[in-house]
Amino acid sequence: MAGFVGIDIGKTHVRAVSLSVGYKRLSLLRVEEVALDAAASLESALQQVCAPLLDHTDGVAVAIDGDQCFIHRIAIPATAQKRLDEVLPFEVEAQVPVDIDELVFDYRPLRRTDSTSPVVVMTAAARTETVRARIDTVKAAIGRQPDRVGCGPLALANLASVVSVLRAPGPYALVDLGAGRTEVTVLSHGEAVFVRTLSQGVAGLPASADALASELRQTFLSAAVACGGDLQAAYLVGGGAAASGAAEYLAYEVGVPITPLPSLELEGVSEDRAPSLPRFAKAIALALGASGRGRDVDLRKGPLEYQRGFGFLKEKLPILSGLGAAIAISFVFSNWAEMRALDRENEVLSAQLSAVSKEVLGEAVTDAEGATEALTRAQAAEEADPMPQMDAFDVIVELSNVIPSTMVHDIEDFDMQRGHVKVTGVVGSTADAQSIATEMGKNACVKDAKIAKITQQIGSDRQKYVLELDVRCGDDNAKKKSDKPAEEGGKEVAP
Repeated sequence: MAGFVGIDIGKTHVRAVSLSVGYKRLSLLRVEEVALDAAASLESALQQVCAPLLDHTDGVAVAIDGDQCFIHRIAIPATAQKRLDEVLPFEVEAQVPVDIDELVFDYRPLRRTDSTSPVVVMTAAARTETVRARIDTVKAAIGRQPDRVGCGPLALANLASVVSVLRAPGPYALVDLGAGRTEVTVLSHGEAVFVRTLSQGVAGLPASADALASELRQTFLSAAVACGGDLQAAYLVGGGAAASGAAEYLAYEVGVPITPLPSLELEGVSEDRAPSLPRFAKAIALALGASGRGRDVDLRKGPLEYQRGFGFLKEKLPILSGLGAAIAISFVFSNWAEMRALDRENEVLSAQLSAVSKEVLGEAVTDAEGATEALTRAQAAEEADPMPQMDAFDVIVELSNVIPSTMVHDIEDFDMQRGHVKVTGVVGSTADAQSIATEMGKNACVKDAKIAKITQQIGSDRQKYVLELDVRCGDDNAKKKSDKPAEEGGKEVAP
């Protein structure tokens, strides 16, 4: 299972969470928290909270504060949906007081009601220097760069992966009560549709309670307008979520039900740990983003895009070595099994070749080379002369020889195909036709000579007959090339 760490850097505390992510399993391993006033510096606080969590960690995520981000809802015509990467830089630049070359930004399209509706995009941008400073701070403290940098309240949208109610149509609000600021994230169908960072936190309570309630009330009204419906409920997270009476007071002032965050769908959450989890909600959300379950944005874009170095490979060397060994063993076993199968097939084919060669060639051979040599010898010994001893011309000559000079005979048709001869002729009588068949049958190369049909010729007293016979000389197949005259020294040698 892979491990992921989320780091929430606040005004008064640094909180970190380690999650274990596997196939259909999500476990909370450990939570750590350090007050900044109890540490020598921010780097020291980061070292203290992260040191117990970084063993076998596959990803680390942090976020920059909401008041350092430019977050906007931008509506794009439906026709430009496939060109968002080209259009959005101009739209973002028009919304912020900073040149686009000084920013890194990311975006996330929101759910559309139909294909003709405009494309509403949640965009988040921040100064490149601000994001780089956060990356450098984390790297200096823990010795590795964060893989992902979230943006203010948008990171809280990742909690929808582990809180089922946040995946409902809603809308619902997550209120992160910090010491110096409050971040509000409104979700519908599990995606952030409205965010705002308020200037009031819990540090000034109870004196600042009215101001906090007023800003929260205005934010909820703005969210209702943007979402097209009133908020169904709000849930408190962050360091101020556990403040006594905070939920009841704010619910009364803003007119929206406000309760602590519902139970998280995580394994490893014990009863004594559960009440403290709302404080670590943002850190959990960041860890979820690093694990690939993010529903927010990532500001590691452009010049800040994360590049894994050899340190990552060094961390993964034991796993990679094990995988390499497993692949090598599998390869060797696969080759061995294939060779065994080929050997068995060779044995079967060799046995078949031995049986066939014994039957056809008279000798048993078990390999292709031996079979080729045996076949060549057999062909050399038995090759017959392709020239027949009696062809069609010879048949006609023989036919003329058996017809007496006193007999009037006419041939209307003569056909010879593959040794079968068919002669259509006209003679004076049936006896003449039968005598021709009898005389032809006396030839050694003529077989089955017979009168197939005899009729009287129309308009005459002569007889029309059909003679059929086969030409098969007895020594055609036995005739060998060796029987032919051989030439030696340019002279014909008599047999």
